Amino acid sequence: MKDLYVIKDGKKLRCGYTTGSCAAGAAKAAAIGIIYGKIPDYVQIDTPSGIVLNLKVDDKCLEENYASCCIVKDAGDDPDVTDGIKIYAKVSKRDDKDIVIDGGEGIGVITRDGFWGKTGDKAINKVPRKMIENEIRKISSIGFDVLIYTPEGSEIAKKTFNSNIGIEGGISIIGTTGIVEPMSEEALLKSIYIDIDLAFEKSRNICLCLGNYALDFMKDIPFDGEKVKISNFIGDSISYCRYKGFNKVLLVGNIGKLCKLSIGVFNTHSRICDGRIEAFIYHLALLNAPFSLLNKINGCKTSEEALKICIEEGYKDIGKQMKESCIKRIKSYVKDEDFNIDVIIYSMEFGML
Repeated sequence: MKDLYVIKDGKKLRCGYTTGSCAAGAAKAAAIGIIYGKIPDYVQIDTPSGIVLNLKVDDKCLEENYASCCIVKDAGDDPDVTDGIKIYAKVSKRDDKDIVIDGGEGIGVITRDGFWGKTGDKAINKVPRKMIENEIRKISSIGFDVLIYTPEGSEIAKKTFNSNIGIEGGISIIGTTGIVEPMSEEALLKSIYIDIDLAFEKSRNICLCLGNYALDFMKDIPFDGEKVKISNFIGDSISYCRYKGFNKVLLVGNIGKLCKLSIGVFNTHSRICDGRIEAFIYHLALLNAPFSLLNKINGCKTSEEALKICIEEGYKDIGKQMKESCIKRIKSYVKDEDFNIDVIIYSMEFGML
C-alpha cells in the first residue's frame, strides 16, 4: 500500500486496507501453513476493488492441529481508530469440504437481528466472509474452521459507534472494497461536487446514492441518468444539484440513513446525529400508534429492527410516510416547492419500502 495514494484537497494521502482484508490475508496465510507446512512471510490477496494486496504476516504459529497468524491493520492516512490493530486467524482442518467462519476474542457480537446478521452471531460482514472463503479456496478444496479474533478489539470497540448499531463487546470486521481511502470531510465534499459537475455534463438527471450499498441497489432499478455517491452529505449535495439545474434528482439510501432525513437531518453521520429510533417514534405517533408500540420501538437498537416491528404490528406503510416526509423536508431545505426530487428508501431485509 506504500504506492497507492489519492490526492485530496491538494494533498497526497496514502491509502490503507480494511479489517476485512486483514482477516482474509491472515486466514489465507494460516491455511497455507497447514497445507504446505510453513506460514509465509507475506501473503497476496485480491480485493473487491480490483487492487491486489501483498500483506506482511506476523505472529506466526504452526502446530500439529492448527495454524495461526495475524495481519496488522494499516489505515493509511485515514484517521481510523482500528489503525494498527492486529487481526488474527486461527485455521484448522475439517472432515468435510465446508469453510466455517466464526469470530473469537475482540470480535463483536450482534445483539439484534438486522443487516449485520442474526442475534448471537459474530460481527463479520458478508464481504469479508466471501473474501476469506475465496482466498482459502485458492489454496485447497478441503474444509477448514476459521476463527477470526483480535485481542485489542474489546478496548478499541469503545471508541467506535458499534453499540449504536447493535454490536457489543468488540469490533466488526468490515469493508466493501477491501481498501481504506483517506479523505477529510472538506475534501470529500469537494470531490462530491466534482462528481456532480461531471454528471451534469452527461445528463440532466442524477441519482444521489448514500454509499456503495445504495449504488448496488440501483443496479436492478432502471434510471435514465448519472449516479453519484454522496456519503452522508445529503443537504450539501442536493443544494448543489439544485444550483447546477438538474431536471430530476433521485435520492437513494437505506432506512437507517433516510429515516433521519425524514425528521430533518441533512448530514446523517452518526457523530452528527443518531435520531433513527426517534424518527420511527415520531412517524408512528403521527399514525396514532399506541404508546405500547412506541415504547417497544424505543427499546430498539437498529432501524432494521424497528422497521420489522412496525411491519409486524401493521404499520407497513411507515416507509412510505418517511419517503413523503423526506421529499417535503428537501423542498423546504432548498426553498423550492417545484424542485423535482424523488426518494427511494430500502431495507436490507425488506427491499424497497
